[in-house]
Amino acid sequence: MKEESNRTTLRDYFTGLAEHTFQTQLGVVDPALTDYVSDMLLRFIRSDAMYRVRNITGKRVSEVAEMMVEAQERVGDAKREVHRHIGDFTLFWTGVYPEAIGKLRKHSRDSLLDYQAEGKRSYLIVGTMEVRKGDTNTKHSPAPEQSVFIRLSEQFELCAYGLREVRRLWEHGDGEGLPRPFLL
Repeated sequence: MKEESNRTTLRDYFTGLAEHTFQTQLGVVDPALTDYVSDMLLRFIRSDAMYRVRNITGKRVSEVAEMMVEAQERVGDAKREVHRHIGDFTLFWTGVYPEAIGKLRKHSRDSLLDYQAEGKRSYLIVGTMEVRKGDTNTKHSPAPEQSVFIRLSEQFELCAYGLREVRRLWEHGDGEGLPRPFLL
């Protein structure tokens, strides 16, 4: 019960930060997009969610280049989920922790990749893949409308900037008296 309460509190917190940033600062009034970004932040609190893609042997996949290979080897819902994860993974890192991308890509196949381009491409693939009727839920979280993924692809850079602003708010507040939260 307490874990669910904490999750709800964090969901409300991330939703509030995302709505404030996207609507007030960026002028983006798109509740579905804002909700998706908030849910992504909540999912990625857990590192196992961030690195949930596994290869055929069950080994955790931690590089975008490896995720792209896995996406090519899958079909249907599994392919869609890997591409969705690539979009989320690249948006999270380019938005929330852009300074860490160099370390993530150093000495890996990702050093040759443009995270923004791959994130945009993956979201576009998810947004244009045919969804079977009744197939709106996944094992990990509900699938939003496909149009959200097309907007994430088209507005990837803006969303990444919005996430940098969300991080700035949770680290420093907004300068208008909002308290800095204590995050564990």
